[in-house]
Amino acid sequence: MKHPPILILLFLLLAQGAGAQKPANVIDWKGDVMLNTWLVQRMQAQYTDRQKNFTKALRSRAAAEQYRKAVRARFRGLLGELPKRSPLNTTVTGTLQRKGYRIENIVFESTPGHHVTANLYLPEGKGPFPAALHFCGHEETAKATDSYQRTALLLVRSGFAVLSVDPVGQGERFQLTDSTGKPLTRGGTTEHTVLNAAALLVGSSLVVDELWDNVRALDYLVSRPEIDTARIGCLGNSGGAMQALYFAAFDERIKVVVPNSYVATRARTLELGGPADGCAQLPGEGAAGLEFADLLIAAAPRAVLVMAGRYDFIDFAGAQEAFGELKRFYTAVGVPDKAAFFSVEDGHGISRPKREAAVRWFRRWLLGDDRPVSEPPMNTETPAALFAAGGNVVTRHPGAVSLPELYRKRAAALARKRTQVDAMKPAQRAALLRQWLQVPAEAPRYEAEMKDPATFNGMAYQRLIVRTPEAPPVPVLLAVPNHGTVQRIVVLVSGGGMARVADSLSRLPAEARAGTVYVLADLRGTGETEDRAAGNDPKYYNREYRNAVLALHTGHSLPALRLRDLQTVMALATGLRNGRESIVLHAEGAATTVPALLLAHLDPSIRNVYLHGTLRSYADWLEHPEQKDLYSVALPGALAYFDLPDLLRLAGDRVQHLP
Repeated sequence: MKHPPILILLFLLLAQGAGAQKPANVIDWKGDVMLNTWLVQRMQAQYTDRQKNFTKALRSRAAAEQYRKAVRARFRGLLGELPKRSPLNTTVTGTLQRKGYRIENIVFESTPGHHVTANLYLPEGKGPFPAALHFCGHEETAKATDSYQRTALLLVRSGFAVLSVDPVGQGERFQLTDSTGKPLTRGGTTEHTVLNAAALLVGSSLVVDELWDNVRALDYLVSRPEIDTARIGCLGNSGGAMQALYFAAFDERIKVVVPNSYVATRARTLELGGPADGCAQLPGEGAAGLEFADLLIAAAPRAVLVMAGRYDFIDFAGAQEAFGELKRFYTAVGVPDKAAFFSVEDGHGISRPKREAAVRWFRRWLLGDDRPVSEPPMNTETPAALFAAGGNVVTRHPGAVSLPELYRKRAAALARKRTQVDAMKPAQRAALLRQWLQVPAEAPRYEAEMKDPATFNGMAYQRLIVRTPEAPPVPVLLAVPNHGTVQRIVVLVSGGGMARVADSLSRLPAEARAGTVYVLADLRGTGETEDRAAGNDPKYYNREYRNAVLALHTGHSLPALRLRDLQTVMALATGLRNGRESIVLHAEGAATTVPALLLAHLDPSIRNVYLHGTLRSYADWLEHPEQKDLYSVALPGALAYFDLPDLLRLAGDRVQHLP
């Protein structure tokens, strides 16, 4: 099918960019916070329901135990399918013999070819020793960070074996590097975030990848004859504390849990500061009603010490609130002494007082010794001395498989199974997509509030605020010909906003616009509802990161939410028909073309859909996951159903990708 010349001209004008003049905003309040406010309200409603269930659980020991089992089941459900255990193929690459202890530099494979680097601290003697699994927070040097070394040293001097593990994106485990091992992103938190976005496409998350690394780390630890497998705990600081929370909820082999400088409440954290990096949240947690405290409740009745700094950027009031819930739960199940809170007058990090408190807690529950612990002067090692792979393991270790490579392999495996979707009839495919995307078969009823008209570059518009139940309003500009027969209705949406589209329309020749009703709309989070830049840290490589992650947290995604808006806008356009006028949809930019492509499969009444500047494919993004703004267009688990070229092909001539 040939593209109408008017479309080519319009998109050429869009490519040139909008002029300086803008039409009057439709929304008469601050639209740049609207989507975030709506998402926060949804999250709050989910956690209000969770609070009611939690309160009921405290009425009896049996109810509390049932709540714990339900939390564990929901958490395991969010994790999805985990890898199968495979040979660890462990190598001890070096040993540092020190007075009273030794350090072994370890490399093992958590999955075939995917290497984990770690340090094993062992006290003198034969053991068996109680042990600690140590998860490192967001420090580039990871296991070699001074405060983390001191944590391990204080434990090993107190009679504990310690396995300190490098997370991905830190220490010797950067996954996105050039051929020399130099990271391609600005740091570990950025790498975690872009890797998590890539993992979403294959139905997983970085939470799962880090959790599995840690599960296999414990597998290795319990394989050592020096370890007392009945007396093992875990601890972590900052991002390491988040790992400890997930690990405690998953692995029943540990008996003690000490998270520092991370425990708070999800609701307060996401509302006050927004989401952290990609390893710190599991999509769907809000929809599943899981709070930080629930991850520790899932570990009950194991001994838990929550540590916090009063002046930490982690919300201290949230830490107190989370611990209060934990303490009430532990009281309900009859073990109140196994949950404790420790705070000091400092900020973020595991300072000396916190290290001493952590080790004392380990000694109390694993050695039966509750005497105070005092940290002596200690010498730490250089990072190079603690290298297990001699540098970055992905580039230095023969046969190493990076996470991006693993995601590409999973994507290829999923692609081989997608033939069943291809074979479906259009109605069957539409039903599958609706169920998966959680969108209704028909757009909900809407109300359109008329605002004062506006003239833009000589072109008159009606301004509308379109409202539907349980959704933020959609601003719309409507241009109707003053005379002549209406032949078509054209819906225009752009990731750059409808002001950009209006500018391009005003530069079209008047005769080209004749006979056409134009419906311009800003789907949520675009145009005048685009999120403010100040709410999105650039290190996360996504200009609407907080809203994208919050949408995922509440069980949705931005493309699916924008698809709902587009359904409403198309319903508005349909209501403008007086006869048999054709309805055509134009979308420009990845933020709107992905929803438009999906809608083409859900609504056969749309005559034609024209896409300009759409994302080439999800598989292509997996080849270069360090690109920006993937969260804006990522549909979790999409590659189990389709890649974008599949949708284009299956739509036939109705959908055209314009140059």
